[in-house]
Amino acid sequence: MTVVALLVLDGVPGPQLTTPGLLLGAVPRRTGHGTDPYELRVCAGPGFRATAGPGPFGLAARWGLDGLDGAETVIVGGYGGFRDAPPAAVLDALRAAAGRGRRIGAVGTGTFALAAAGLLDGRRATTDWRHTGELAVRHPRVEVAAEEAAVVADGPFLTSAGVLGGKDLWIRLIEEDHGEPVAREADRRLFLRLPEAGELPGREGGLAPTVRWLEAGLHRPLTLAEIAAHTGTSVRTLNRRFRAETGLSPLQYLLRLRVERAQQLLERGDLPIEHIAARTGLGTPANLRHHFQRLNGTTPGVYRAAFRSMVAMFTQDSPGRPGSPGYPPGSSLATD
Repeated sequence: MTVVALLVLDGVPGPQLTTPGLLLGAVPRRTGHGTDPYELRVCAGPGFRATAGPGPFGLAARWGLDGLDGAETVIVGGYGGFRDAPPAAVLDALRAAAGRGRRIGAVGTGTFALAAAGLLDGRRATTDWRHTGELAVRHPRVEVAAEEAAVVADGPFLTSAGVLGGKDLWIRLIEEDHGEPVAREADRRLFLRLPEAGELPGREGGLAPTVRWLEAGLHRPLTLAEIAAHTGTSVRTLNRRFRAETGLSPLQYLLRLRVERAQQLLERGDLPIEHIAARTGLGTPANLRHHFQRLNGTTPGVYRAAFRSMVAMFTQDSPGRPGSPGYPPGSSLATD
């Protein structure tokens, strides 16, 4: 389990408190060998108070600055008093984490805290795009990347513009730790509110060759006897192995693979429902709709529309995104 410390100072925006837990919590448990891949520590700096909506509210954090000890990654959230240097204890804690060789990042105006600690001298960094000019003036030793991607990496340091609660920085961390497919899945699972049932074990370990064979043949009907014959085992042994490794029978597992493939086809194009039903071996549109809704809690049509809405949030024509009013011309953001 990777320990991530989120250091929050007075005036941290509310979305920056919720986004990390939602995204890290959306990482499939299989990446943590059956346990949660991340432990998120919310560590309050002196005088911590969050802001959300029309006014501030107070929150109690389980951790103080001591929570940074033992964390592999330390992220500083944005804060209200970024024009002033943080308390000396905060700066010392950040320098100590850097001295231990930890990965360190900042969301939005949290970059000012790293700059005040001297950790970004001679390095490229970004911040909330409304304040890149101030960052350059107040910390001239920092090379401010005002018109680049929403996440800027320089050595062990990551800084971000703070869009959507710093979502892109957290996705970048997941990608570094577990690869791009896992990061993409966490992003998708968060925005589409997919249930845990969609996370299929079995792709690693003794069943992996069988699972790959099943995935290659999803377009055709498969019987329990055919699967057992392929594996060279009896039906009884096959059932026992699948139950032990996945908690599902072979045919239950096969059904989930078919629905998972249907999700992918719905995301990637305009293929009619009847064609998707045929390609996934579900047969008819009615059968596809029945199993899709039972396992995902929504219909294929609603799922496709929701996915397209999610993607539209990250296009340059969407309000409040790069290329729109209030964002630097030419700035970019990865959409996948």
